[in-house]
Amino acid sequence: MNTLNTKKISLRRLVYSAVCLALCLLLPFLTGQIPQVGKALSPMHIPVLLGGFLCGPWWAALVGLIAPVLRSLLFSSPALFPMATAMSFELAAYGLGAGLLYRLLPHRIAGVYGALAGAMLIGRMSFGIAMFLLLGGSYTWEAFVSGAFVTALPGIILHLLLIPPIVLALQKAGKL
Repeated sequence: MNTLNTKKISLRRLVYSAVCLALCLLLPFLTGQIPQVGKALSPMHIPVLLGGFLCGPWWAALVGLIAPVLRSLLFSSPALFPMATAMSFELAAYGLGAGLLYRLLPHRIAGVYGALAGAMLIGRMSFGIAMFLLLGGSYTWEAFVSGAFVTALPGIILHLLLIPPIVLALQKAGKL
């Protein structure tokens, strides 16, 4: 690959990453009036997961690491400690996981779903570990399961229904 193509690909990934970061800041406004809906649908997760497919693991991890803290500093939501701090680890793991698994798995529908599901599990485990390290014994296994899976079930379903068709459409359009 020549230098011009490499620069073009790098610029494209940078622009996609910037768009994903902007979406991380804006999408929560759609659910902001009802915090329970925002927690259930996890709107910041969508652009980071898509970023893993679009931008690659490292750009998406960076977006995931920055987005919650930046949103907290700009809009006071989520709270910087412990939520935005733990979410930074979670979303960075989402982006990294989606990007790496997408590179490893076949780019067919099963591979896209596999990369997405794997990234979601890795991200949720990262969140749980971060919360445990930040809060210690007051963050219990029950709190982890409730927050990461029970409360988040609508978001998990939304992500599984929304992200793969977008990724497959981008593949078909030659953008991935």
